[in-house]
Amino acid sequence: MAFGSTLAVALEGLTGHLVEVQAHLAFSVPGFTLIGLPDTALSEAKDRVRAALHSRKVKLPDKKITVNLSPASLRKTGATFDLAIAVAILAGNKAFPPNVTQNIVHLGELGLDGRIQPVRGILPMVAAAVAAGYPKVVVATADVPEAELVPGALVAGVATLSDVITLHGGMAPDCQKLPPVPRPRVREQAKAGADLNDVFGQELPKIALEVAAAGGHHLMFVGPPGAGKTMLAARIPTILPDLTDAESVEVTSIHSIAGYFDPGAGLIRRPPFEDPHHTSTPTAIVGGGSGVPRPGAVSRAHCGVLFLDEAPEFPPRVLDTLRQPLEQGELLIQRAGGMARFPARFQLVLAANPCPCGMAVGKGLNCTCSPDMRRRYFGKLSGPLIDRIDIQVQVDPVKRVGMLGNPGDSSAVVAARVLAARELARRRFADLPWQRNADIPGKWLWKRFANHPEITVDLYPAMDQKVVTYRGADRVLRVAQTIADLEGREYPTRADTGLALMLRTGKLG
Repeated sequence: MAFGSTLAVALEGLTGHLVEVQAHLAFSVPGFTLIGLPDTALSEAKDRVRAALHSRKVKLPDKKITVNLSPASLRKTGATFDLAIAVAILAGNKAFPPNVTQNIVHLGELGLDGRIQPVRGILPMVAAAVAAGYPKVVVATADVPEAELVPGALVAGVATLSDVITLHGGMAPDCQKLPPVPRPRVREQAKAGADLNDVFGQELPKIALEVAAAGGHHLMFVGPPGAGKTMLAARIPTILPDLTDAESVEVTSIHSIAGYFDPGAGLIRRPPFEDPHHTSTPTAIVGGGSGVPRPGAVSRAHCGVLFLDEAPEFPPRVLDTLRQPLEQGELLIQRAGGMARFPARFQLVLAANPCPCGMAVGKGLNCTCSPDMRRRYFGKLSGPLIDRIDIQVQVDPVKRVGMLGNPGDSSAVVAARVLAARELARRRFADLPWQRNADIPGKWLWKRFANHPEITVDLYPAMDQKVVTYRGADRVLRVAQTIADLEGREYPTRADTGLALMLRTGKLG
């Protein structure tokens, strides 16, 4: 009887769990059994490991091989465990000195030729290993740049199983060098160069954009085609501040699991911008899939912007899935194959036409839609969803005077004001569990403004006339506080509340 073991990591959402991979080799009828709640892809590891070892001229012993993934109650998914399974078997077969691999984490998929394939989610897995006290990690050569982003990690890159045997002090039967497997190409990032002063006119929408960026408020633009809704929304990332170190690691981990991360550029430092097409399914938006769920667009937009262009064209079922993350800042996805929790604290930006033809503006003389068509079209945006949008602004077509006028401040100038406002809010909330005005509980705001009745005096008639709901009034006060922060004031004025009310309803009260 022989025994070998090593370590791997299983992911549940962004949470990594250390897994001990144990191989037991017994004198019995030859066979290969894998236990410990593996999924289908992981169960196929037996054939990948067998073929990879044979390709590197390593003969499996004629014994009964039992591989256990402990803890057995934790579901394991994917091919990330291939390398650890092979190493545990090699350790049990005395391919290298005993016990050398017990405290080393191995992460990688095996190709049939014995090469180590890169895998998704290396960053959160290595971070979990280091946090658990196991800094020594072996990964595919292509995954080394991503693994080395974790402070304290001692990373070794290997191209083939022969390299693994040599790394641990053994004698590899086949020392033929093979080129390492490259990482799959990631999608291209959005092109830089867009600037807020590209947009002429639209003074009120620009103010709304700046306020939304400063406080992290959700925003909706409504207007006819060609008015500049998409152009404005696409420029919000240019005025947002960089991510903090903690946010950067969290965002990078999500994109690593999703397979959209390029480690050559280092940690993601800029807020992400996700703009899914209106034909996207609920799974594509909120995440999911077979087995353990993967992050969708709302999680990839964490600490950034989720932009839904032509929002009424999205199925209502998709739009309604946004309610939970808008309120809670995270997604809990439960499937038969497992459960995953992903952070989803994003800034929602919607753009919508007022009707199917888009011309129901002003008197609507050019609109070809019937009143019923208009109601059905915009009615796809449910009341509960609209009520969660802090700022709702009409974007009218730019007139000739606006096109000939001053284009306004550049993104760099506006970004400086946004950063100053966020720093003021961060200092105010230093001892509180939130950092942005958009996250302030309404109860805390009403209590804060109790000795300043001029701030809330215009909200009571607006609520009585059902211009805003009670939840809407909370959001008006959050926006008013952001407007004050942009002006460098600790408390809003009555005018700030009036502007916030107008940015939400188009009315001054």
